[in-house]
Amino acid sequence: QEVKIFRALILGELERGQSQFQALCFVTRLHRNEIIPSESMAKLRQKNPKTVRQAEEVRGLEHLSMDVAVNFSKGAQLSSHIHNVCAEAKEAIYTREEDVKFWLEKGVDGSMFEVLPQTSDLPDLQRCKLCADRWKPCICSYSLSIEWYPCMLKYCKSRDAGGKVSSYKCGIRSCQKGYTFDYYVPQKQLCLWDEET
Repeated sequence: QEVKIFRALILGELERGQSQFQALCFVTRLHRNEIIPSESMAKLRQKNPKTVRQAEEVRGLEHLSMDVAVNFSKGAQLSSHIHNVCAEAKEAIYTREEDVKFWLEKGVDGSMFEVLPQTSDLPDLQRCKLCADRWKPCICSYSLSIEWYPCMLKYCKSRDAGGKVSSYKCGIRSCQKGYTFDYYVPQKQLCLWDEET
């Protein structure tokens, strides 16, 4: 279904009444050119697997407004991986309305999605870092960075005896990318890290 899943585990602050950890899942559409095909990955052998890699290309920060909740028990229709990856985040799986429209056109059951309250529905809804009351609903912001992932294939050129140039796959290009997700929470207590940013 062309699905990309991000899972974040955030350690809780027990002295502030939080549980041991909080899990979040962000589900978005995977565009065909974002990552190299798994078949190509399987064929490419990694030299020096213990080496700490640096990304060759830094891609810009993507700011995503996650305005829809995904029902965990029905999520398998969207991706079989949701059941495993988002098991700890049953009540905190988010996606975007524009991605939902794409999946609905592909025949996914719309009953797994629930549109979350927006600023237009609740005029006093503000960002969690500006909200003074820990028990009020607000818009939470969570940022993460993927330091290294295979984003493109590398092609090398070779010349045959007749001087004809041809290209062949000879490796992978690595990228780094940052994401910021904004999403509704029913109380600021679920977004205490936003105070520190």
